[in-house]
Amino acid sequence: MEDTLKILMIYPEFPDTFWSFKHALKFIRKRSGAPPLGLLTVAAMLPQSWDLRLVDTNVAKLSDKDIQWANYVFISGMVIQRDSAKEIIARCIQAGVQVVAGGPLFTCEPESFQEVDHLVLNEGEITLPLFLADLERGTPKRMYTTDEYPDIQQTPAPRWDLLDLNRYATMTLQFSRGCPYNCDFCSVTALLGHRPRTKSARQIIAELNGLYDLGWRGGIFFVDDNFIGNKKVLKNEILPALIEWQRTHTSIPFNTEVSINLADDDELMRLMSEAGFNTVFVGIETPDDDSLAECSKFQNRGRDLVESVKQIHRAGMQVQGGFIVGFDTDTPSIFQRQIEFIQKSGIVTAMVGLLQAPAGTKLYQRMEKEGRLVSKGSGDNVDGSTNIVTKMPIDVLRQGYRNILDHIYSPKYYYERVKTFLKEYKTPKIGAYLDIEYILAFFRSIYQLGIKGAERFHYWRLVLWTLIRRPRLFPLAITLAIYGHHFRTVCESHVI
Repeated sequence: MEDTLKILMIYPEFPDTFWSFKHALKFIRKRSGAPPLGLLTVAAMLPQSWDLRLVDTNVAKLSDKDIQWANYVFISGMVIQRDSAKEIIARCIQAGVQVVAGGPLFTCEPESFQEVDHLVLNEGEITLPLFLADLERGTPKRMYTTDEYPDIQQTPAPRWDLLDLNRYATMTLQFSRGCPYNCDFCSVTALLGHRPRTKSARQIIAELNGLYDLGWRGGIFFVDDNFIGNKKVLKNEILPALIEWQRTHTSIPFNTEVSINLADDDELMRLMSEAGFNTVFVGIETPDDDSLAECSKFQNRGRDLVESVKQIHRAGMQVQGGFIVGFDTDTPSIFQRQIEFIQKSGIVTAMVGLLQAPAGTKLYQRMEKEGRLVSKGSGDNVDGSTNIVTKMPIDVLRQGYRNILDHIYSPKYYYERVKTFLKEYKTPKIGAYLDIEYILAFFRSIYQLGIKGAERFHYWRLVLWTLIRRPRLFPLAITLAIYGHHFRTVCESHVI
């Protein structure tokens, strides 16, 4: 093998979906919400003598010249990026460049990518060195897998230098992998296990400093599937270190994903708020207790979910919520119950989808055993599709689903929900960094939403209400108005 190889790392394009925020990113002149953290981490594990380039097709075009430059193409992605990944792989094959693939998409569906030269699956800290050693000997195998979980305290910091930071709205870090819960529709534990493995405070601060030294001052998303999986390490090491870091740097806001039991721990909420966390995504799923039992979402049962959400809001963290309809125990009444819950809770960013069974999950295995599995699933949470035969007639389910989206993202009820949230929300100690593009976004929102938009009456009511009642939250109110424009556009254009 050559001492110096030319490696082109490619990240497939996300379709226009709920979490793409494509229609909102236009207001701040950004191309993508977040960078490809997995590929950047893999890049840090490759030999330093190799020549690396990154093309994130969400922010830049992939040219034939890019592909022809490379000795190998490394590609990673998630299930929702499947179509783009297949197109990219086909271009590489046509150009005669070997493809090395890994990440959740390829780990969940290796049989769908027979054309890929080398599959380096599961967690790269274990399988990538095996591939590199065989490549050095000139005997690389086609597939590398493992059922072991690595110690991520040995994981190197991502190669941020490969990015054009200016094209992204947020940056990403990872504190932990794995989740202590076992929701049967979730692929996290199938991929990463039940025991949360954590990085050290030293690692997290070093990664923060790396971004900061490159000039990053925007928000940072901790991509952990359950950030509070190991509360002891969080409380004793990570959050105190983040609080101290914020005191000595230009403050940076954080957001992440947590389970609803965050609301049970006042000290943890206080520490997270002081550390700069102002937004958390929570899998609410459903207000129906039978459906929660069906999907083994036991951490959500036996509690007042609306009050739990409001407790987190009052602690200074906005709750973004995930919701599902289409459980076996769901009846047609679930649609109105979901609407009422979302409106009452003040969850502005409410992602509602039909139940899907991702490959590798307990739900997938159960549906396959019962003969109810019809496809791999789109990986898109809000396209109105499902890959299982549902108990509720599919036409009833889809119509009820459309009714939910039509209601919660109609201007009247969306803006009403924004006000419900802002009334409860405690102003966070660390606000968002406002550069010139964010200031200009306000004026763009005036034109797009306040003059051209069908919601202009509701937009101006929110502007005036916020300036009078919650002036310190005015930038957040405008951000949520812009988000609403994105959500409505996606729902109107793409829901089946």
